[in-house]
Amino acid sequence: MLSEEYKRFIERWGSLGVLWGINRSMARVHALLILSEEPVGLDTVTEELEISRGNASMSLKELRNWGVIKRVSISGDRRDFYVAEPDTWNMIFSIAAERKKREFDPALEALDNLLENAEIEEGTGVHERLTELSDTMKTFDHILKRFLGNEKVSRGLLEMLSGGKSI
Repeated sequence: MLSEEYKRFIERWGSLGVLWGINRSMARVHALLILSEEPVGLDTVTEELEISRGNASMSLKELRNWGVIKRVSISGDRRDFYVAEPDTWNMIFSIAAERKKREFDPALEALDNLLENAEIEEGTGVHERLTELSDTMKTFDHILKRFLGNEKVSRGLLEMLSGGKSI
């Protein structure tokens, strides 16, 4: 049975997850795994979070796709168990990379398609705004690709920017 503090954290993490672009249930499952010292099975997830097996199963699968949890085996047990990514930096890095892929990249592609294919008269305020937005987003895209291209370099860069605080 979860303590009130654990339940509060799980709910807050669920709210934060929505900001990542994932559903609340998925983020709550992730929080439960973060709080668990031992690998957690599907039955425990459904019981502790009071969600359906289908919801729990889909959440676990999607969290694995995001790279923030891992499936593990327990000797003598045929069921699957799950653990949170133990390295906080790797977890955050995976979330950032996935968000870029799922949200930023399609938005930039849609903007570029709009500029190429829509009949927006050059020299108008709309065309200028969209062109400037595209240029700015391409600059961010370049920075994100460099930052997300190498975990070790990115960690070092963040440590430098944070004044040497270990990440």
